[in-house]
Amino acid sequence: VQLQASGGGLVRPGGSLRLSCAASGFTLSAYAMGWVRQAPGKGFERVSTISQVDGSTFYAPSVAGRFTISRDLAKGTLYLQMNSLKPEDTARYYCERLRDSLKGQGTQVPVSS
Repeated sequence: VQLQASGGGLVRPGGSLRLSCAASGFTLSAYAMGWVRQAPGKGFERVSTISQVDGSTFYAPSVAGRFTISRDLAKGTLYLQMNSLKPEDTARYYCERLRDSLKGQGTQVPVSS
């Protein structure tokens, strides 16, 4: 059972990135999934979730309207489209299986000019 996040990298304020998370060893459609982030020196912040039942979504107020969570069940992959990035979005981003807080190694997203 593994989650492998990718797609991070340095981006300028106002820019966009799409993070991907490949799930292996389990069926993505059977679990609620999400993205959390950890800024330097801070705790985890839940960014977004998606329900396994009906695909309904949740966004933290800090990212609502800028980030979009989605999934490709055929590919077993979770995504996070991030637009209008701000310096305060700088963090390591992890995909998470909500039932047991399983996380991968994360991917770093520095937002800086």
